[in-house]
Amino acid sequence: MPDNQGVVYVGPGQVEVQDIGYPTFRLEEQQRDLNHGVILRTVVSNICGSDQHMVRGRTTAPPGQTLGHEILGEVAEVGRDVEFIKEGDLVSVPFNIACGRCRMCKEGHTGVCLNVNPARPGAAYGYVDMGGWKGGQAEYVMVPYADWNLLRFPDRDQAMEKIMDLTMLSDIFPTGYHGVYTAGVTTGSTVYVAGAGPVGLAAATAAQLLGASVVIVGDLNAERLAQARSFGCETVDLTQDAGLPEQIEQIVGEPMVDAACDAVGFEARGHGADAEEQPARVLNDVMTVTRAAGRVGIPGLYVTGDPGAADEAAQKGRLGIDMGTGWAKSLSFTTGQCPVMRYNRQLMNAILAGKVSIAKNVNATRISLQDAPQGYAEFDKGAARKYVIDPHGMVAA
Repeated sequence: MPDNQGVVYVGPGQVEVQDIGYPTFRLEEQQRDLNHGVILRTVVSNICGSDQHMVRGRTTAPPGQTLGHEILGEVAEVGRDVEFIKEGDLVSVPFNIACGRCRMCKEGHTGVCLNVNPARPGAAYGYVDMGGWKGGQAEYVMVPYADWNLLRFPDRDQAMEKIMDLTMLSDIFPTGYHGVYTAGVTTGSTVYVAGAGPVGLAAATAAQLLGASVVIVGDLNAERLAQARSFGCETVDLTQDAGLPEQIEQIVGEPMVDAACDAVGFEARGHGADAEEQPARVLNDVMTVTRAAGRVGIPGLYVTGDPGAADEAAQKGRLGIDMGTGWAKSLSFTTGQCPVMRYNRQLMNAILAGKVSIAKNVNATRISLQDAPQGYAEFDKGAARKYVIDPHGMVAA
């Protein structure tokens, strides 16, 4: 049985590569046998901003939490109840774990499956309060309900040529797409995306794919704004004195857009060169700049427990949202985990057909498994990169 090294959260600001044990077809945390699962040899697994929330100590994640919910792998072992997935298949893993049997799964809401997490609807790999499933920033990982969850690539050689793009299908590309699609982005839309991190850049890419006429990305990080401009986005620098509506007006001729997307989440900051944390600021911004009767997509993460928040209310996920503005403007909101399976096959086809270059747009950067702690540190400092962990050196080869 091979060894299995994986990335583990050991305390605020600290991750280590440790031996996490080779996967089995059993989840001890839930006392469940998982013969419907497969064990994957991880080809690539990405560092996500949601992982960074845990590593910063901004969730209730305990030391020892394994990390990694963005996974692309090769099937190494097949459980006895798996019918259609075969050993050697190259597959993308939606970060949502879903059973395919419950009411939510049958209605397409795979982000809130009712059977994979005893604590609440919805589960994910390597994430706090998400059911105890092991993370995929590792050499091997077990994936349950394999016939339902896995997206198999039709041609292995073609997929390996596009692997840095296809690895984004597990989370950020569908999540960004979900954010702008549910905001109503279509041909000719003007769009504001709050946040130029990887999810924000994925949302901007998705808005372009959907036919937006202007995509505006706002952030405080100059390097990340430059990355947004590198593929045709307009940008607003939120460190400047000019207000957000005024900067948008300079671009589109009016202080509003047709649709907006919050790709920041609960660690949002205010505006200005010395901006401090204001967890509701982005939510209030997107309501302010979205036209009446418009829609807002909120793929940015919000939590029910944030021990590092500045005040007691925010520590419980209770934020000072200007709901009056949203109500008065008849705005619509979509929140929560992206149901990845709703979009990943179509986005795979767009990648394989050369219609979109998501890896280039998010500045995907390959690192080894042993370099993962350094990748986390650089990402935490605001690096304009999407770090892709290559545990077996398959991408380099």
